[in-house]
Amino acid sequence: QLQPVESGGGLVQPGSSLRLSCATSGLAQEHHAIGWFRQAPGKEREWVSCIERFTGRAIYADSVKGRFTVATDDAKSTVYLQLKSLRVEDSAVYYCAVQPAGFAFCAQRSEHYDYWGQGTQVTVSS
Repeated sequence: QLQPVESGGGLVQPGSSLRLSCATSGLAQEHHAIGWFRQAPGKEREWVSCIERFTGRAIYADSVKGRFTVATDDAKSTVYLQLKSLRVEDSAVYYCAVQPAGFAFCAQRSEHYDYWGQGTQVTVSS
């Protein structure tokens, strides 16, 4: 059973960096696309980024483009989200999600993801 597990969140000051990890035990070759979402208190879940494992193609929400970078380490079945130049408005619970087997391209809607982690809290505050 595929189960993503996020880690790496924390409390940091504005302008700082963090690296989030998503360990995806049970990940198969047919699981092509892995995404990151975030949800702040009182707000809807927001798509942040997605990477297509075998092409390396990555896409980002406009709000994080140029500051966040997603990467995979297939040998470890782990996906990373590097967060730089963090802002207060980046504070949220960050979730890793995997699209169903056979879906080749990244999706931005949460309903296109079948497997979700429990999330890791990122708090940016001075």
